[in-house]
Amino acid sequence: MNTEQLVSTFIEYFEERAHRRIVGSTLLPPPGDPVLFTTSGMHPLTPYLEGRAHPLGTRLVNVQRCLRTTDLEEVGDATHLTVFEMLGTWSLGDYEGPLSLDWGYGLLTEGLGIDPGLLHATVYAGGSRTGPDTASLQLWQDRGVPVELTVEDNWWSNGSVGPCGPDSEIFLWSGDCPPQSTPTRDDRWVEVWNHVMMTHRRLEDGSLVPLPQRNVDTGLGLERLASLLQGKSSVFECDVFDPWRRLLPPLWPLDELSLRLVCDHLRSAIVVLGDGVRPANTGQGYVLRRLVRRVLTVLWRDDPSRGVEDLPEELVKHTLDHFRQDMPPGDVLRELLEEERRFRRLLERGRQVLARPRFQGRLTEEDFHYLHDTHGLPRELVTSLRQERGPRGRRLSRVGSDGRRPYL
Repeated sequence: MNTEQLVSTFIEYFEERAHRRIVGSTLLPPPGDPVLFTTSGMHPLTPYLEGRAHPLGTRLVNVQRCLRTTDLEEVGDATHLTVFEMLGTWSLGDYEGPLSLDWGYGLLTEGLGIDPGLLHATVYAGGSRTGPDTASLQLWQDRGVPVELTVEDNWWSNGSVGPCGPDSEIFLWSGDCPPQSTPTRDDRWVEVWNHVMMTHRRLEDGSLVPLPQRNVDTGLGLERLASLLQGKSSVFECDVFDPWRRLLPPLWPLDELSLRLVCDHLRSAIVVLGDGVRPANTGQGYVLRRLVRRVLTVLWRDDPSRGVEDLPEELVKHTLDHFRQDMPPGDVLRELLEEERRFRRLLERGRQVLARPRFQGRLTEEDFHYLHDTHGLPRELVTSLRQERGPRGRRLSRVGSDGRRPYL
């Protein structure tokens, strides 16, 4: 089952259960929202989870594109992407958690044909906030699904202030042997679907107050589940990455980790550009700039002649079409190429500035501030440029003590 079929199956399943489909928002949150990008499907629905009536009713379903900068250092493993799609359902004061979990179990086992023996659940064990989630525990026990009780791992919150509550996570076994251990003890259990019983609001002083209505908010990672259903070992091998894995290796020979990072960051940059963001030194534009520069750093590590001008337009069009964006592919490529030119100029200026006698020794905080404020050189760029050459001009290894290569 490819991702488009998975989306259709998901939407139709919940529409048959009286859910109305809402149009997924862009990556950009509404004005005044403190976050830079939409990080989950529930983000645009926060006012309705806090009690406002939604124009489409109390049962909703959608597909939402999301971006998480908190996972940038995880990109390259089997499950994390910077930009991804989340399938979501909501009960706004309608049904409660056990029914949501029962429907989720039915979709996974009957709708998608997953062997129930490959499922595991986690449930909130109770703590200082509230008591244990006995209703979810009972549902899973009735279905014969093994359950692990946790505290911190099964309490969901939308930041330090806002809606929160206990959750029950559904895991799918990805190992090549019979399921073993539990999700917190074996990472071959992959989390695919989180059902949050959103019952409280956390105030600024950390205290909890009941929400005016009891909600259920669920989120299922599309690419993550698709890769498991397709028998792939990572999200980078599911069908949405097929064109990338076909076209990039002949163009830019890269090791697997570097290939994954380049695919993810370029694909994410295209989506961010498609939603109207442009490179900048702050905010959303800086996230975009960082993505592009990390790609270029990897490409230039082995061959400085590589560049985004070589990127096949087919990959840009495929990404824009998949995320239902209407920016012309040629415009995206022009933005990427201009950002590459800016980065090359910045690197050259940075090398010239750092060659001055003043910056040959240990840099102070005052030096870092001066380099940033006067020459536009961020700390991470300065650090990386100084790692290029040793004290006698000898080029140093680009691999750090932790085995990872530093990226800009």
